[in-house]
Amino acid sequence: MAVLKKKKVIKKVVAKKKTTKKILKKKVIRRAVKKVVKKVTKRGVLLKRSPDNPIIEPRPYSWESKATLNPAAIFTNGKVHLVYRAIGDNDSSVLGYAGSHNGYDFEDRPLHAIYQRYNSFVKDTSVASIDYVSGGGWNGGCEDPRLTLLGDRVYMLYTAFDGWGSLRIALTSISLTDFENKKWNWKNPVLISPPGEIHKNWVIFPEKINGKFAILHSFYPNILIDYFDSLYELDGKRFIRSNNTRPIDKERNWDSWFRGVGPTPIKTELGWLILYHAMDHRNPDRYKMGALILDFKNPTKVLYRSAHPILEPEKDYENNGYKWGVVYSCGAIVRDGNLFVYYGGADKVIGVATIKLDTLLDDLKKNKVIKLNRTSAKI
Repeated sequence: MAVLKKKKVIKKVVAKKKTTKKILKKKVIRRAVKKVVKKVTKRGVLLKRSPDNPIIEPRPYSWESKATLNPAAIFTNGKVHLVYRAIGDNDSSVLGYAGSHNGYDFEDRPLHAIYQRYNSFVKDTSVASIDYVSGGGWNGGCEDPRLTLLGDRVYMLYTAFDGWGSLRIALTSISLTDFENKKWNWKNPVLISPPGEIHKNWVIFPEKINGKFAILHSFYPNILIDYFDSLYELDGKRFIRSNNTRPIDKERNWDSWFRGVGPTPIKTELGWLILYHAMDHRNPDRYKMGALILDFKNPTKVLYRSAHPILEPEKDYENNGYKWGVVYSCGAIVRDGNLFVYYGGADKVIGVATIKLDTLLDDLKKNKVIKLNRTSAKI
């Protein structure tokens, strides 16, 4: 009998231990779930990718056989227009066009390039080569366009690369009527950044600021904006002096290494919405996208800035191309209250990601910038 009682006691103890373990295990799981939920909540809002991404890919035409990437965007008369960078058989970058009525399906896509480099870029042996590689376009050309609609004219900035010793910003334009009718009568381009320097990621504001045209050409260490009575002041002989050093800010985390402004600024109720590319200097192989708000009248003043990235390279098409770990946007539009962000994935294909504009702005309101001194530059 004593033996039986002992066995019962042992069974009770074992059962109690098992129950205790289950309870502890459930508590551990609950705590882990809470941590995950808290972490996700703290992370902030994220752009939602289209399930049909990539929406634009290379086609078997000589001018875009290798890559389609980094599109600029404008929205006019119910239609989304993209001008994207394409790389073909000769490793030269040209620009292609794609149009869509819903922002997702780009069936209006000509079989030819709509813009290409305006000279032959004959190599000058007296000019030292620069250390620059971008997306596979080894032979130079037109890279990373930005479109701005001002009145009845579409302005385009792009990076003009000669393939070895010059990486400069070029400006051209076209009438909106010709643009919408695909009559590619682009104005002769002019170089607006100085020779012998490397510059990228310049944008024209879509409205005059204090009565003047405005070009944002540097963001960090200082926000630099130049103002003009007319953009025709930039005649190829007069250049914007900028700063492209982009030092690391160790006080920040995911965006400690600011790489550049993305799409053309977008006017919102809070101020100018800027989407930008940045990296964590401790993990410099991953381009991420963030958002911030600049003051309307004084856009050298940052009002709000996202504490976390709104898009990171997580999908296969963002990590399998000419450069893995890259989401890079040159174009975004607002349609029916939704922000559409068009971006290059891994320097090879194009995707789109969306979010309700109000949702993004509400999230940005939580991250007010208390003090951030910036200066403006003028020619």
